[in-house]
Amino acid sequence: MGGMKASTGLSRLSTALIVLDRDSPRSHKQAVAFPASTEEVSRIVRAAAAHRTPIVPFGAGTSLEGHVAALRGGICLDMSRMNKVLEVNPEDMDCWVQAGVTRKQLDEHLRDTGLASGTAAVRYGTMKDNVRSLTVVLPDGSVTRTGRRVRKSSAGYDLTALFVGSEGTLGVITEVSLRLFGVPEAAAAAVCTFPDMKSAVDTATLVMQSGIPVARIELMDELQADAINKYSHTQLALAPTLFFEFHGSPAAVKEAAEAAGAIAADLGGADFQWADKEEERRKLWSARHSAYYAARALRPGGNGLITDVCVPLSRLTECVLEAQRLCKAHGLLAPLVGHVGDSNFHMLLIIDPTNAEELARAHRAVDDLVHLAQDVGGTCTGEHGIGHGKLCHLEREHGLPALQAMHGIKQALDPFNIMNPGKLGSDPAGFAAAAHIDDVVA
Repeated sequence: MGGMKASTGLSRLSTALIVLDRDSPRSHKQAVAFPASTEEVSRIVRAAAAHRTPIVPFGAGTSLEGHVAALRGGICLDMSRMNKVLEVNPEDMDCWVQAGVTRKQLDEHLRDTGLASGTAAVRYGTMKDNVRSLTVVLPDGSVTRTGRRVRKSSAGYDLTALFVGSEGTLGVITEVSLRLFGVPEAAAAAVCTFPDMKSAVDTATLVMQSGIPVARIELMDELQADAINKYSHTQLALAPTLFFEFHGSPAAVKEAAEAAGAIAADLGGADFQWADKEEERRKLWSARHSAYYAARALRPGGNGLITDVCVPLSRLTECVLEAQRLCKAHGLLAPLVGHVGDSNFHMLLIIDPTNAEELARAHRAVDDLVHLAQDVGGTCTGEHGIGHGKLCHLEREHGLPALQAMHGIKQALDPFNIMNPGKLGSDPAGFAAAAHIDDVVA
């Protein structure tokens, strides 16, 4: 690593064990770099290419499938110091940020502009829908911009779409141009409980099929509600529960809420419990977002193996019910939460990390859940990604020709295979034998 430090001129290159082991004790990275600019990333990657040293980018730490495990050693690029908002264009409703900026940091910066970023994917789209352009350091250290600051373009291949979700296997994203939205005139959130899971999921499905303009619809089962009550000191009913949020004018919010409430009532849902004030909504969504840590509290000393799948809307109810049945059949404690407006749901398998037999059962349950989704036309992951943990499911989902095409793209951009090797774009011949990652989220 001494030669790397000299060739990059970067002092923020750490080989301290406490830093190396931060994301996973099973990772084999040799050093962690803390760049503060695209230029520094470029120097690091150029030197890594010269030394044939692997590079593993580390962003916000939200990866859950072994994305940042340094399977072949090398340098972890910790992007946390690249946390500047570079430019905000209120009239164009977009901004440029460094890759280490978090959503909360950006929203704080936008507080006085009347604009916002956010997590309401049902209404505003997912992250990839709101990325306009990227600055990317390619595997040889060169720097490129993938697009212009416009809402659409037909000028060439869509390189932005190629790099978004590539999990650090094609280059290092250092800057992002994001679409912004006006803060809605009115917003309201509501909670509705149901007598059974089928009624809850059927309600979410019908609300989406009816075209009611909702910003968010989130689902949790009674086990997760119990966990959140214990963790966040809330008083949620111990029943399958939907969380709604509506945005728009006061009249539009009222109309959408009444329409959704009528569907819920027809299917046995209780009256909506409203959170109209911003602080009330914040507490409500904060409780929902604590789902993972709350679930772990159900089993003190347990860790979580988390998986997600996404299915066609018309098959959502049957898949949620079957997913619950599968986890029970495997003898697992597994609360369920879902972004059901997107037909995406998560199972949080709370297990004893020292029990090899239980871990094996959990992995078999994940395989069963993935096959359940794929068999109805769904995907092995709606948002967590592939990393190393779900490589073994890609051929079943895409077919060998598609994986060979991905491998060809990887080889063209990264001929020395230094960018997060052993993950997406690897030779598909090794995918079927890819072992499950042994790590659970600690």
